[in-house]
Amino acid sequence: MEELGVSKSVRSFTIPMGATINMDGTAIMQGAATVFIAQLYGIDLGLGGILTVIFTATLASIGTAAVPGVGLVMLSMVLNSVGLPVEGMGVDRILDMCRTTVNTIGDCICTLIVAKKEGVLDESMYYSENDMIGEELEIN
Repeated sequence: MEELGVSKSVRSFTIPMGATINMDGTAIMQGAATVFIAQLYGIDLGLGGILTVIFTATLASIGTAAVPGVGLVMLSMVLNSVGLPVEGMGVDRILDMCRTTVNTIGDCICTLIVAKKEGVLDESMYYSENDMIGEELEIN
C-alpha cells in the first residue's frame, strides 16, 4: 500500500481491521456452496434453511481468523447448521484462493478510500507510473 501513496498510519489500521472483519468473499461463497451442496444431495433448504445459512455464514465470516484454509472449517459449520453432510465440501482450495482475492482487493480499496477521505493519500505517488516488475517489495 506504500507504493500506492497510503500513509503508514492509515494502512496499519485498515489492513488488519479488514483482514479481521471484511471477509465478504468468504460469506458469499459459504452461502453459494451450501445451496449448491443442498441441490447436489436433493435436499430442499426452504426459507428457514436459507435464512440460517445467511445468518451463520455472516457470523462465521466476522468471527473467523484470516488464515488460509479457514474456509473449510467455516463451510463445515454452515453445513452443520442446516443439517447437510460435511462430505459435500470436496476440494475447496481453489475457491479459498478466490475468496482470499476478493477479501484482499476489498481491503485495499477500503484503505485507499479511507486515506483519500482523511487527506493523507499521496496522489502524486498513486498516479505515478511505477514499473515494479522484477523489483522486490518490502512489506511493513
